[in-house]
Amino acid sequence: MAGRRLADWSLLAAATVGGGLVADRVGVPSGYLFVALLVGLICAIRWPGRLKLPRGAFRVGQAVTGVALGTFLQSSTLSAVGKHWLPVLAVSAATLAVTIAAGLVLARVARLDRPTASLGMVAGGASGIVAMADELGGDDRLVAFMQYLRVLVITLLTPLIVPLAFAVHSGAGGGEGGPLLGTAAGWALTVGVATVGALVGPLLRLPAPSLLGPLIITAVLTLTGVTSGVEVPPLAREVAFGLIGLQIGLGFERGTLREIRRIAWPVALSIAGLIVMSLGLGWVLSVTADESLLTGYLATTPGGLYAVLPIAFGSGADTGFVLAVQGLRLFAMVLAAPAVVRWLIRRQGTDESRGRARSYRETEESEVLRAAREQERGGLRRGRGDRKRGGARVRT
Repeated sequence: MAGRRLADWSLLAAATVGGGLVADRVGVPSGYLFVALLVGLICAIRWPGRLKLPRGAFRVGQAVTGVALGTFLQSSTLSAVGKHWLPVLAVSAATLAVTIAAGLVLARVARLDRPTASLGMVAGGASGIVAMADELGGDDRLVAFMQYLRVLVITLLTPLIVPLAFAVHSGAGGGEGGPLLGTAAGWALTVGVATVGALVGPLLRLPAPSLLGPLIITAVLTLTGVTSGVEVPPLAREVAFGLIGLQIGLGFERGTLREIRRIAWPVALSIAGLIVMSLGLGWVLSVTADESLLTGYLATTPGGLYAVLPIAFGSGADTGFVLAVQGLRLFAMVLAAPAVVRWLIRRQGTDESRGRARSYRETEESEVLRAAREQERGGLRRGRGDRKRGGARVRT
């Protein structure tokens, strides 16, 4: 039995690593997470219940992912925004509002719960959103489908939209560079902050504490210059992404696939709406921040950061500004999403309780009559029982 489990996990790991290498070469964003999700999905559908990722492994993946996301908020990123921080902040807030609104519409149209639909539509930080979806009350499998469909659409469409809409040609680009093993400082940052953040997060009552605890600590260390320029080693980052992908993939069931098939078209239309709205927000940003429309659009695309940056560089857009706005929005989305989703859950609970109250008022009379009939039947049954017992005593 143990030998078979070892063989299963070895095969799963080999498929994830091999597929992740291919995905990374062709430039798929968060390729290892995406491939691990697919590998886990195939395993879950083919051999239901055969493999299950230990809960501790998933928390390790969350913590390392939190450190990786926290390093995005560099001081140089903030300086690139310069004096235009107010329009950048306003557009970022508007993007969050638009994505949440799209999620609420999707929840109504596709008959999804609000946390799942809203988290699925959040534009930015796909790996972080997926990692904490389950803890925020959403279905992490459906959230992963929506998030990576959005990233895939943005990755495929942006290289086509830029030359057609802006009459410029963009250069190609792949994934991130850097040595696979990283540096000693990178490993120290990753292990140290992931451990401390995962321990402190629950004490501070943070939502998704294993993710947000390390993220916040890393962001503070990065902005204050304590860990300036230190990166999470690519090996640690991709292993973390793989663990998250396997956790979600292995949780799939055939019913989940039917649900995905049911919501596919509403989700695709919602993503198309997000792209159009982002173009409008890009125009607003270009006017208020004195940037080109191309720069404004690339800075406000709903996700696909690693696909957008090479296009910005190759097309002559202000790459530093695009990175600054996208990075700030990614950080803001991951931090703000838990609070927004919890507010939506509270509001949904309030609406449901009001609905129940109306229902109770409407059916109050029938409930009273039903209770009276039940009481009358109970009295009749007791009366019959007493008469039977009395008759039995007389005969004896």
